[in-house]
Formats: sequence, C-alpha cells, structure tokens
Amino acid sequence: MRQRLSSEPDRYRGRRRVPTPPRSRYAAVVTTAFVGAGIVALGANALPDAKSVSPSALDELRQASVTSQEAAARAESADVASRSGRTDKAAAEQDVWLLPLHGYDFNGPYGMRWGKLHTGIDLVAAEGTPYLAIHDGTVTKAGWFGGYGYTVIVQHADGSEAIYGHSSAVNVREGQQVKAGDQLGLVGNTGHSYGSHLHLEIHVNGQPLDPVPWLEDRGVDIKLQVEAIYADVAAS
Repeated sequence: MRQRLSSEPDRYRGRRRVPTPPRSRYAAVVTTAFVGAGIVALGANALPDAKSVSPSALDELRQASVTSQEAAARAESADVASRSGRTDKAAAEQDVWLLPLHGYDFNGPYGMRWGKLHTGIDLVAAEGTPYLAIHDGTVTKAGWFGGYGYTVIVQHADGSEAIYGHSSAVNVREGQQVKAGDQLGLVGNTGHSYGSHLHLEIHVNGQPLDPVPWLEDRGVDIKLQVEAIYADVAAS
C-alpha cells in the first residue's frame, strides 16, 4: 500500500461513512414519515439513488392518505348532519300546532254573550265533520260532559288543555295518547248547543283563555285558517 505523502491533501478528513439501513426498515421509515406527517411530496434528492422509492408507490401512499382523510371528513359531516336532522325533526314534531277543522265558519268568539262569559270559540261545520287534535297530548275526557254534550278533553305536555265540545260522536278513549292531527271525534249539536258546530276552549292552570291569540302565538291563525308551523315542518 502506498503511503500518503504529507503534501497530499486529505480528501477524507472530516467525513464518516454512514451505513445503509436494511431495505425493509428504510421503507417503514419512509412510509411512517409520509403518512404520519402528511408529506405531500418527497423530493428526488432527499433519498440516496441506490435506495430510491418507486414513484408509483409514493402515489399510492399519497392517494390512500387523501382518500382516508376525505372519507373521515365525509363520515363526520354525515354523522353531524344526521344528529342535527334527528334533533331538529324531533323538536319540530313536538312543537306542531294545528287547526281542529278545515273549511269552517268562524262564529261565536270568546267573550261576553247574553250576559255571561262565552269561554271558547265556535267553528261552524256540517254535522259529522271529523275534527282533529290541535296538539300532542293525553285524552283526559271522552264522553258526555254536561252542557258541552259529547266532549273530548286533551291535556298537553305544557299543562294546557283543549276542550272540544258538542260532538255527535267521539273516536278516542280516556288515557289515550294522541298526536297533532289525530281524529278525535265528529262535529255535532249535543248539549247546550244551537246548531252544528265545534266548540273549542283552551284552559291554562284551570282558567279559560281566548283561543285565538293563544293559538296565534303557536303559529295557528283560527280566523284565517292558517297553520304556519305545520306548513314549515311539511316543507322541511
């Protein structure tokens, strides 16, 4: 072996040869760094030529990472939308208030009449016309009720009560759970009545209130025969 002369430059001074890692370990390192850190692209000069990674393999890794992230985002978005949709629907269903009849004539408003308080409103319709529950609740009365004739009383979750009087027939039983829009009975002329009509009362804490403004606050206009809340729910 020829001895290096002191006058020759030392070309290897300050250099240290780094051993090449095994192929499997190298591939694992590259894959982990790419997927875990979210590297979009690897420069060609970042790897030794002898250990370069196939461009097609990098493309597959990059596509798998992007696809996985997109799928996770879609799943999360769908789950949030589903939960929100279920919650909104449930809340809307609980808040539905309806007209008890359609195609009636509004007659006999709440107020003083013949020297005494008329505690409800009268909706004139042909005898035998079905009438419906204005809101979800529990039937607490279904039968004869003195001057009201055949009557259905429904208590709502908020404690208010709706009284449907002068029926020709009732189609529910006491203790039955009803939903807004369920048929309760048929319009009639029983009890202290003067002509076929539905007598509707609203009681809160045992006291009668004018049904017109009370239902207006809940999206139902008795005089105009409009069900604003129900229309919004049906359109959604």
